[in-house]
Amino acid sequence: MTDLLVIAASNGENLKLAERFASAAEAQGQRAAVLDLTAVDLPLFTPRAMAAGTPPALAALQEQLQAARRWVICAPEYNGSIPPVLTSAIAWLSVQGDDFRALFNGRPIAIATHSGGGGHTLMAALRLQLAHLGAHVVGRQLVSTSANPAKDASILDLVSRLQQLAVPQN
Repeated sequence: MTDLLVIAASNGENLKLAERFASAAEAQGQRAAVLDLTAVDLPLFTPRAMAAGTPPALAALQEQLQAARRWVICAPEYNGSIPPVLTSAIAWLSVQGDDFRALFNGRPIAIATHSGGGGHTLMAALRLQLAHLGAHVVGRQLVSTSANPAKDASILDLVSRLQQLAVPQN
């Protein structure tokens, strides 16, 4: 079981940020992994795509998410909101099984961004969606830009805060 899964919703600066979170967790003795959502072969979620059948990659994605005790989501701001790759993945996960919320209910999650647009509206939208799904989103978030890069101390603080949160029993 992975202690911390760091989910990157881009393969640019947010993937680099995700790798920094994983390294910080490993430095604290945790088992950490990075999941690059852009490398997961999921089509854009639409009713037509759903009617065509479940994408083969979805089961492995769900299993990887379920096997991690805590998550960090590193995502860029897209037009003031959540990037399509993350929204689509959550939509695909939400049509699986009888209780998709079990994947999110009580799950400790920290949110972070490296964004050209500031990232604050992404953080609000992501926090709202994750809370709606039942996740326990850490109160502090990390917002970074090229002019204000993420500080190691802030990353370590978020990893520590996640460790303090109880994990739901599966």
